[in-house]
Amino acid sequence: MALTGIQIFKLLPKTNCKECGVPTCLAFAMNLASGKAELDSCPYVSDEAREQLAEASAPPIRPVAVGKGVRKATTGGETVMYRHEKTFFNPTLLAATVNSDIADGDLDTKLLGWNALQYERVGLNLRPELVALKDVNGDKDAFAKAAKKIAETSEFNLILMTDKEDVMKAGVAAAGFKRPLMYSATAANVDAFGAIAKDNDLPIAVKADTVGDLIPLTEKLTALGIKDIVLDSGSRDVKQAFEDQVAIRRAALKDSNRSLGFPTITFPCEMASNTDVETLLAGMFIAKYGGVVVMSDFRTESVFPLLLEKLNIFTDPQRPMTVTEGIYEINNPDENSPILVTTNFALTYFIVFGEIEGSRVPCYLLIKDAEGLSVLTAWAAGKFGGDDVGSFVKKCGIMDKVKHQNIVIPGYAAAIAGDVEEELPGWNIIVGPREAAHIPAFLKAQK
Repeated sequence: MALTGIQIFKLLPKTNCKECGVPTCLAFAMNLASGKAELDSCPYVSDEAREQLAEASAPPIRPVAVGKGVRKATTGGETVMYRHEKTFFNPTLLAATVNSDIADGDLDTKLLGWNALQYERVGLNLRPELVALKDVNGDKDAFAKAAKKIAETSEFNLILMTDKEDVMKAGVAAAGFKRPLMYSATAANVDAFGAIAKDNDLPIAVKADTVGDLIPLTEKLTALGIKDIVLDSGSRDVKQAFEDQVAIRRAALKDSNRSLGFPTITFPCEMASNTDVETLLAGMFIAKYGGVVVMSDFRTESVFPLLLEKLNIFTDPQRPMTVTEGIYEINNPDENSPILVTTNFALTYFIVFGEIEGSRVPCYLLIKDAEGLSVLTAWAAGKFGGDDVGSFVKKCGIMDKVKHQNIVIPGYAAAIAGDVEEELPGWNIIVGPREAAHIPAFLKAQK
């Protein structure tokens, strides 16, 4: 049972040091109890108290790591119903289904095609994470062979889907090193599957007919010491499946029901008759509140919009995406190359970077920390003023890299030119174009 704020307060050092970000230890304790703070924020809590507070500070929905390697990912770990309350932390994992009787050549072709589904977006590599291997005939050797090939020859991690103990054991023996998700433990096989999961330290999914029927299954597994659990409420009716997602999330967050405090797995592939509807349902479950979404196939027209949806939903709405302040060299610049400056808003950076790179003109791009705001917004908010920009140019080290004293400021920040000039005596302040698309022509005209 989670501790109350007062119980937590009794275990804290009571120094009121404010280093946690709130004025008193009591306020910190209340935040910790409500899931609005993390225990690591207190630098003085004792080891003994830390152990006792672990349950209270743990996310109400347990984070579960699935897989190993470059596509290792975590699902769960959420603390709020709505992202504007705080943020969502671990993006939904996308899986596509493969039957265990697939021919070797067909499997190779699928994996090669799926691996190519990687997209660059604001500096991030967006890609699906999982392959769900489905046992279709009870042939443990064929299941193990396919699991081994997927695990050893691709970056994808695995969901092993069978209700048969011998088939699951064969799959785990072949691909257990990749830490696959076992799917699924039911009332009929929970003891056997629980033992396999415990012996191999693997995450396991439980499946029941209703949300309430999941509770005895998770309690049995947690009693065995298994903590990495994923929930399938069993419904393949769209309306009921959606309601189950909300009910599970609410039970974990609002009712502190630890027996349902785990991420979920959903199956749009079993609820739709065509790819379009399946993609639509997958988008719904990404938003509310699927931890893993299993599809029948990965296709560009489906995967790309779903990956973008994940990126948007799981980006902190209270914290803009940013890049690190500093000097960025584009097209191998030298001591005579132009210098441009802009803010650290990620979208601004990648658009400007792309236009400069496309121009093939060697340049230095100075990125100034403006708290993730775009140029015009940062200027209006006083985060991209002439004094600040001039001071940044002085301290960033660009003067050691070039022999000239020319710098290009964004067109939307033309008003700061005079202040920059005062801060940088002897420098020529050039007002660049307002739109990034005009940068290549502007740079070529400056030669």
